[in-house]
Amino acid sequence: MAVGLGPLPTLHPVPGFELGIASAGIKRVGRKDVVVMRCAEGSTIAGVTTTNAFCAAPVLITRERLGGAVRYLLTNTGNANAGTGADGLANARRSCAALAALTGVAEDAILPFSTGVIGEPLPVEKIEAALPAALADLKEDNWALAAEGIMTTDTLPKGASRQFQHDGVTVTVTGISKGAGMIRPNMATMLGYIATDAKVAQPVLQDLVRDAANKSFNRITIDGDTSTNDCCMLIATGRAALPEVTEKAGELYAQLKQAVFEVFMEVAQAIVRDGEGATKFVTVQVNGGGNHQECLDVAYAVAHSPLIKTALFASDPNWGRILAAVGYAGVANLDVSLIDVFLGDVCIARQGGRAATYTEEQGAAVMAREEIAIRIELGRGDCSETIWTTDLSHEYVRINAEYRS
Repeated sequence: MAVGLGPLPTLHPVPGFELGIASAGIKRVGRKDVVVMRCAEGSTIAGVTTTNAFCAAPVLITRERLGGAVRYLLTNTGNANAGTGADGLANARRSCAALAALTGVAEDAILPFSTGVIGEPLPVEKIEAALPAALADLKEDNWALAAEGIMTTDTLPKGASRQFQHDGVTVTVTGISKGAGMIRPNMATMLGYIATDAKVAQPVLQDLVRDAANKSFNRITIDGDTSTNDCCMLIATGRAALPEVTEKAGELYAQLKQAVFEVFMEVAQAIVRDGEGATKFVTVQVNGGGNHQECLDVAYAVAHSPLIKTALFASDPNWGRILAAVGYAGVANLDVSLIDVFLGDVCIARQGGRAATYTEEQGAAVMAREEIAIRIELGRGDCSETIWTTDLSHEYVRINAEYRS
């Protein structure tokens, strides 16, 4: 059951960006599993992709074509087209060629994306057969259905939307994401598509997507596994009647950055809330670090510990596991006598040992909540970092044991 994740909010259409959904029956007959997105001519697009060396064929092609005159994004679920070698690349290019033939654009104006089972040949014929229906379905207000169309083990679709006014003109930022397992982004994450009708120069857009991903998708983890297929794209259609944003300065850029960051954060945290088998949404905040990397090292050591994650699932305030994870995070010259640890607002460890005021009842009360904050004060400097994660439940094991069945 998704933690604190309900129905989709209102997803405002983005002028100049259309989405169409169809069923190719890649994994199950009748399932909506192909999504085509069309960008208005003149749009700019930027993105970040997985750092996994075994990245999928569509990731390699998307990297080649980013920065060019992209017109279409083609996504399939049910098959990752990863670990498929030269045949996988050929199949990804063939699916793009099929869409190019139907739309009259150049093949390199199409970016492919895939998600699903790794190591299986892409059923390109099924995708080709579904393309006419997806194109016929293209609409600017199809965000909600597209959010469903890109799901794999997700239990709920994920999306967010913001609007702001600048010089009397409404600017829209809307996005969707998918992901529930194999989540420890190392660039962006899963699949994410965010669009705005602002006009933004490509270099500025690339910096914006990188910065937004680093503060959102790069701060979430469910199981510590970086996917082979992670991609996050930011599209600017330029349809809003405003000047082009050509530098990272000025009021329009500041407003756009805030809206983009908010959408990124909301769809990234939605992935954690819908983590496979998750019953807890956990914030891990590390303060007082000597640098940002050591804060992240400590946070991820805590977030990835199977012992801590299973204690969270059991609502067991076994705080010694947290101290152990902090200790093996690899922080050089760590003085444990300076460290304080909190569960919510309850201090469980003071100066490296059990807090004198702490009781088991206090810890148990915090651990019983669906949303839990673990705060660690290192006492080494002024740097802070926050990441979001889940517990580890029986259901996570079942989902992944049965994933290919």
